[in-house]
Amino acid sequence: MKRGFKVFFLSLLAIGLAGCIAAPIEMTAQTEQRLRAQAPIRFLLTFDDGPSASSLYNPTQRVLDDLLVNPLQPAIKAVFFVQTRAPRAGGSEIGRELMAREHAEGHLLGFHTATPWHTNHRSLDPQELEASLSNGSADIALISGVPPVLVRPPFWNYDKRTFAAYRRHGLHVLLTDLSANDGKVWGFTASPRRRANMLRQLSEVRERIALGQLPTVDGAIPVVVTFHDLNRYTARHTQEYLQILLDSAKATGLATAPKPFYDDTAALRRAVMTRTVENSEQPVRLPGIWNWWWDSNSH
Repeated sequence: MKRGFKVFFLSLLAIGLAGCIAAPIEMTAQTEQRLRAQAPIRFLLTFDDGPSASSLYNPTQRVLDDLLVNPLQPAIKAVFFVQTRAPRAGGSEIGRELMAREHAEGHLLGFHTATPWHTNHRSLDPQELEASLSNGSADIALISGVPPVLVRPPFWNYDKRTFAAYRRHGLHVLLTDLSANDGKVWGFTASPRRRANMLRQLSEVRERIALGQLPTVDGAIPVVVTFHDLNRYTARHTQEYLQILLDSAKATGLATAPKPFYDDTAALRRAVMTRTVENSEQPVRLPGIWNWWWDSNSH
């Protein structure tokens, strides 16, 4: 059984490495008509796993630079889900300085981990989980002045126990609509089919928007996008990713707001809170294979 699972898992990795991405969902006349009744979209950018502790071409620093100054929209605000005590992330002096910069520039700090590694919260016993949530909240509060209100569970994975612990700490789960698939490291860190990936995922989100399944906030529908600022690949392609998002919206027939990205912290916070998971029984939809992998209905 274990050997069979290993073979199956390696097969999934092979598929991922091959970059097999389905074609975008074709837009029907009915979907096109329904979209006319919907608000335009605005991309809500999020970054996981950082901040980087590197002193050589720091990827988090580069991401922040490109969000601040780029050809599409200046001073874009994002949510950074940080690893506050990971040695190669927020557990370093450089990492803490970058978290302070994120806060100072109007980005939101959310909780990801407060363990030395990128540990699944479900693998922690109750005492370890409580300590992690308390430590992480205190670490972020030390920088921002207030405890975080957002959490993104590592690997998107939570259950009733961990969800209840989040809520006891005032944390709300934010998942994602689009994932850049830039956080994978299989001997290299890359996303060779990044454009096709975004195009396919956004076509799936478009179908949900047409059915009125995503909320409108301040005149726009927040579409959550996930990247990984710990990766140099992401850092080198940040501006390209922004353009890919706009190109994908146009290609899938989705109108974007006059400001297609969030540049106001208060507006970002309002949008984020409408997209959080309300309870552990709420059905969720994640891009790619993640729903199947974690069997979301068992939350």
